Amino acid sequence: MKALQYRTIGARPEVVEIDEPEPGPGQLLLKVTAAGACHSDEYVMSLPAEAYDYGFPLTLGHEGAGVVAAVGQGVEHVAVGDAVAVYGPWGCGRCHNCAQGKENYCTNAAAEGIRSPGLGAPGAMAEYLLVDSERHVVPLDGLDPVKHVSLTDAGLTPYHAIKQSLPKLGAGTTALVLGTGGLGHVGIQILKAISGARVIAVDVNDEKLELATEVGADETVLSNDRATGRIRDLTGGLGADAVFDFVGVQPTMEIAAASAALEADVTIVGIGGGSIPFAFGSLPFDAALRTPYWGSRSELIEVLDLARRGQITVEIEQFSLDDAPRAYEKLHAGSLRGRAVVVPD
Repeated sequence: MKALQYRTIGARPEVVEIDEPEPGPGQLLLKVTAAGACHSDEYVMSLPAEAYDYGFPLTLGHEGAGVVAAVGQGVEHVAVGDAVAVYGPWGCGRCHNCAQGKENYCTNAAAEGIRSPGLGAPGAMAEYLLVDSERHVVPLDGLDPVKHVSLTDAGLTPYHAIKQSLPKLGAGTTALVLGTGGLGHVGIQILKAISGARVIAVDVNDEKLELATEVGADETVLSNDRATGRIRDLTGGLGADAVFDFVGVQPTMEIAAASAALEADVTIVGIGGGSIPFAFGSLPFDAALRTPYWGSRSELIEVLDLARRGQITVEIEQFSLDDAPRAYEKLHAGSLRGRAVVVPD
């Protein structure tokens, strides 16, 4: 079968022929219908040799959807022909966090060598994907996999981040979204769907801010040295009650810290490598700084429910598997309007 693999430090991914996997006990084999490209993949492929520990060759794709093609012995609740989305952050299934469906915070995964698809285990940028447990799929239940596969990360990650800040996002509050691309444009829709907050969106050019307006942002601000002042003006000098940085580079993190209100949540989702000091006085009084990771299985179910009700959509650009390297070229260049989705067929 064809697969998109990262095979050498510093190289770009390439389409290769590999053996089709077979499901063992408890496992599922999916015929992949869609796979999403993500900045996390770019992060992995940018690591130097001494920091890279994901193994070679690495089949990319931690956002996946497919139709069950075969099941291993002991699989009871998923059948051949089922259309499913893959819950990506795989855990042990036994620890306290996994028992709550929070496998994104599994306390045994590192010690037991459990890796997520595309982030150590073979991913979804292939014609077939082996899923280690029926626990790690949820029904698509009528959703188009191509239009919605990105919700397994680009929807789940912002949903998890936003949901934890909902107590601070009632009527009359302000949420600040930094970065309105792959994650941010979905985050804006989630904020409008489940909170009472006014949403201010920040990005580097008018085209990206146009998308933010299309998906529901109430105000937009260009990301430059005047951004913080503009945000303060829009909030009557108070700042934002919750800040979500979906980029995580130095300039956005500085805007995040400078734009927070008293008692605000400052949530850094993006992995752009920026940093801000965290000490008494570096943030407004009683502000909290958080770095969440992905989301729980139950939250993925909730995200897909929002999509079925038409409350969130994903701006996508579609690529064939043969053309998948170009998706990463556009991702690297920052020229995608939303998310890149690879369709094997």
